[in-house]
Amino acid sequence: MQYETLAAVDLGSNSFHLQICRIVGDQIYLLDGLREPVRLGAGLTRDKRIDRATQVRALDALRRFSDRLRGFPAEAVRVVGTNALRVAKNSRQFLAEAKEALGFPIEIIAGREEARLIYLGVAHGLPLSRDKRLVMDVGGGSTEFIIGIGVQPELMDSLYMGCVSYSLKYFGDGMIEKSAFKQAELAAGSELQTIVKQYTRHGWAEVVASSGTARSIAAILEANGWSEHGISASGLDKLRSALIKAGAVGRLALPGLREDRAAILPGGVAIMCAAFAELGIEHVSVSDAALRQGVLYDLLGRVQKHDMREVTVRHFMRRYHVDTAQAQRVAELAGRLYHHLRDAAADPNAEQMLAWAAALHEIGISIAHNGYHKHSAYIIANADMPGFSRMEQSQLARLALAHRGKLSKLQDLSPVPGDWDLVFCLRLASLFCRSRTDIELPRLGCQLTDSGFRLMLPEDLLEQRPLSAAALADEADEWKSIGLRLEVKPLRDSAAKAA
Repeated sequence: MQYETLAAVDLGSNSFHLQICRIVGDQIYLLDGLREPVRLGAGLTRDKRIDRATQVRALDALRRFSDRLRGFPAEAVRVVGTNALRVAKNSRQFLAEAKEALGFPIEIIAGREEARLIYLGVAHGLPLSRDKRLVMDVGGGSTEFIIGIGVQPELMDSLYMGCVSYSLKYFGDGMIEKSAFKQAELAAGSELQTIVKQYTRHGWAEVVASSGTARSIAAILEANGWSEHGISASGLDKLRSALIKAGAVGRLALPGLREDRAAILPGGVAIMCAAFAELGIEHVSVSDAALRQGVLYDLLGRVQKHDMREVTVRHFMRRYHVDTAQAQRVAELAGRLYHHLRDAAADPNAEQMLAWAAALHEIGISIAHNGYHKHSAYIIANADMPGFSRMEQSQLARLALAHRGKLSKLQDLSPVPGDWDLVFCLRLASLFCRSRTDIELPRLGCQLTDSGFRLMLPEDLLEQRPLSAAALADEADEWKSIGLRLEVKPLRDSAAKAA
């Protein structure tokens, strides 16, 4: 399906952003945008829960976004959450309310995936170059560093430091003391030490910063004549001195400083100073593009069938030496079963998730055959998988874990609605493809019932395949153990034609 407009929503730790664009060929042109300074990160309590007042503020913002997104098809909108939602212990409860308020599903993305999308957005907003670029993005709760060439990132890292979290921790009372500033810089420098050696060895020709902190610092430096453009090391040092001289957020009166950025400026400046010092940076240009533009370009790839997730799955298959013929057999039969159970149009993503699960369900064999499904699930759940959200990785891991063995283990992993259908299809496909040969698969059919599933097979099949008959009996016992029923019935002529 062709779309004329796409929308991205970025639920950041400082602000929520909505960006709407028009598609022209392989390019996006921004049409409209909304920003809400929700300060989600500032609403995190000591035990890492988003307080109710912040949740209410966030839900109100999402309802306003929902009004602007009315009429958009689900496939044309992507909503991502970042660090505050990654660390919040009550994010699941909040996300259920947030989805209802916004009207679209929300993905929590991992730090390195956030870095990839930031680089994608920034790179598309810059002139083409064969030189390496270092992109840095000081967000509300995390800071991303990426080195890449053109639109391809080569190194990506997300560090646990941000302008909101550092401002709360080191300047939470509104005072800006020299000793506190030094502590913030040392803490940021310590975080940076984990990447400095690798990044300096890799090298870069240009440094670009994105997002609100960088734009705010650049605006202040330019307004005060401390930098002609962007952020210079000398200008940054002058800003640092000005903050310490003011002594308090309430006494900041700097040309170029927006009122809504004042409270989180000290933490952002401390992180930026540490980055300049540790990485030996002298000057940074500032990009207007950031995460939400990267989300839009990634979404454009999906709707134009250039999905980064497909690239990642193929890479994992090569990396873990997957038997591609067997993966294809399982995927084809699982897909056939799913078409019997559900109308694929009802959930276009479910069928794709099933195909990816079939492609990856055996990657754990590269570690050990015994219990390989557990190894597969662990790899999928914990590896960096560009293009996939945390929820998508979790779902794929659940499917890989559940495709064989006890079903009871899935009940403890909070399966989402529809997971049981996908598990059924993947388990049955694996069972019938156990010979790992290109034999003709049996005609079959299946249905959802009030109590579980009904599998329909040719009447003489189980007599001809006693091993399959025994496996199906065991499979029925497994479904019974979790309160669901697997019936095996003869496939009648009318059903056979449909199959």
